[in-house]
Amino acid sequence: MYMSELIIDFVEYLEVERGRSSKTSENYRRYLERFVEFAGDIEVEDITSELVRKYRLWLNRVVSDKGDELATITQSYHLIALRGFLDYLSKRNIASLAPNKIDLPKTHRKQVTFLHFEEVERILEVIPDDGTLSHLRDRAIMELLFSSGLRVSELTNLDRDHINIKRREFMVRGKGQKDRPVFISKAAANALETYLATRTDSLPPLFLNYSRNNIQDTSGDFRRLLPRSIQRLVSKYAKLAGITKHVSPHTMRHSFATDLLMNGADIRSVQSMLGHSNISTTQVYTHVTDAHLKEVYERFHSDED
Repeated sequence: MYMSELIIDFVEYLEVERGRSSKTSENYRRYLERFVEFAGDIEVEDITSELVRKYRLWLNRVVSDKGDELATITQSYHLIALRGFLDYLSKRNIASLAPNKIDLPKTHRKQVTFLHFEEVERILEVIPDDGTLSHLRDRAIMELLFSSGLRVSELTNLDRDHINIKRREFMVRGKGQKDRPVFISKAAANALETYLATRTDSLPPLFLNYSRNNIQDTSGDFRRLLPRSIQRLVSKYAKLAGITKHVSPHTMRHSFATDLLMNGADIRSVQSMLGHSNISTTQVYTHVTDAHLKEVYERFHSDED
């Protein structure tokens, strides 16, 4: 059987049986098509360890239209997709290379960028307090990002009826179609309540794009604020606050996790609140405990005779 026809089956399997999002499935399809670009539309039984070795070398030398090479982590994604595809073939008893024959390259995680509480306060202070809908919305977004740890896609998918402002909690569906509880601060709840009370529309989305007022759409989908817009506004307010480090919505998520750990939260609880399926993903935040090491040393290690 040829690669091209089985890739389609595999992508459908990811969505239907594994519950992966359409975005994840599309990424896997794209990565596998790159393998076809390299090897041709070969029969899957012709995939060998030697072919994969040459593919790895090819990935390491691929240059984009902009002259950029593939990052090591991106090369890993291609190999993860190929390994997942081979595992799928194995489950269907289709002869091909064993998935465990593919080793992934070692990658080094970048250091996590996060904001201290004081920096978050500085960002909130530069949002104009003039009562306009767009600025009330922006304050609610910033408060919600920091107090909930939501991914930007999760935030933009929220509708008004998803959030219980009085209880200050709600459920969100994250990666892998997994539901998790989300809790928000009093400040975030107040900012949301003020923003929603000022709105005169009946559109479902929690956050609207006010540059699209003239679009008639009863579902509100054309007015829904998109991730790119939120990235721009987060970056804008961070610069206005005089913060020189790169700040994105994901930086706010990092800041949420870091703030919890610095205030004594256990890593398992933080893992649940972030919606990480693997504890190793959450452990990237344990760098924040470094700040407490000297305090522990001074308290428990005596240099007296």
